[in-house]
Amino acid sequence: MSESNETGEAKEPGATGEAKEPGATREAKEPGEADGQDLREQGAAREHEPESAFTVIVAAIANLGIAAAKLVAGLVSGSSAMLSEAAHSLADTVTEVMLLAAVKRGDRPADEDHPLGHGPERYIWALLASVATFVGGAVFSFYDGIHSLTHDAEPGDPLLAYIVLAIAFVLESYSLRTGLRQARAEARLLHYGFSRYLRRTPDTAVKAVVMEDSAALVGLLLAAGGLLGGQLTGSGVWDGVASLLIGVLLVYVAWVLGRSNAQLLIGRPLPPYLRAQVRDEILTVPHIVDVLELTTLIQGPREILVAAKVDFRDASSARQVEWACEEAEQQLRERWPSVRRVYLDPTPGLGAERPDGTVE
Repeated sequence: MSESNETGEAKEPGATGEAKEPGATREAKEPGEADGQDLREQGAAREHEPESAFTVIVAAIANLGIAAAKLVAGLVSGSSAMLSEAAHSLADTVTEVMLLAAVKRGDRPADEDHPLGHGPERYIWALLASVATFVGGAVFSFYDGIHSLTHDAEPGDPLLAYIVLAIAFVLESYSLRTGLRQARAEARLLHYGFSRYLRRTPDTAVKAVVMEDSAALVGLLLAAGGLLGGQLTGSGVWDGVASLLIGVLLVYVAWVLGRSNAQLLIGRPLPPYLRAQVRDEILTVPHIVDVLELTTLIQGPREILVAAKVDFRDASSARQVEWACEEAEQQLRERWPSVRRVYLDPTPGLGAERPDGTVE
């Protein structure tokens, strides 16, 4: 059984391979030839955590100020949609604090009590953040919207609400721009389309910021529509409908984010095409003739575990098998630096003869 070390240095050449210097890497590829995952990891090692934390902090500061302004405007104008938006922004602020905790706590190194690291903890906090979006934003929006429809209160002066909505739109747009910039950069490095990246990325902190800020902009437009409808008709029905639509929007965002984090907590493997590449990479190592079973697990945005049952040549010595495992580990880490742990289990293939002469 081989377990990954953190340096990824070659320890000794395989029996049939050429000696490598410590830390040696593959021959450099021409521009345009590098694998998308290689490029992603080169960039992620430099900017992933600082960018993720900065994106979350910008969103939190913007949402906190916006929540206070919306609350004042909602109380002055008597708009339920504005009060729903205040609850929306407050829920988003709580969400950003939880996402920041997710980024910081999930990146802690492995220790004796947590030998596989703390990567999955970020998904626990991110899941709690999606619950906060649902409870703090959607539930209040539904309550306030229903209350407004059943009481049909006369709208107040919407001027302050319009001013706050305009300022909030500018601030939310800046926050969204920060999240989109990071998400698009990551998508380009992976050679993914933007929508595919948002669906598949294990960096749920950035995904949450992009989705929540996008929902915030839509919510602002809905609130403005409710105010305008009430102003033109003199009825509070428009405001109540806008509040209910904001609630529906928040339920959708909470459901998408909750499902993504739940999948990663349960255990999500690498995509099929990457699993095939991992299998092929292992098969390039001398003395390895087959990969009987391959298990991959995403433990965090930059943490992947690879475990495999491997069939070695029957003529290989124990020493050759040991160094073949080390060679496989090093090759996987060189190609995908996110591969933090590699476990290879020497296993006889089908039809292999047992030591007592019987056939498997």
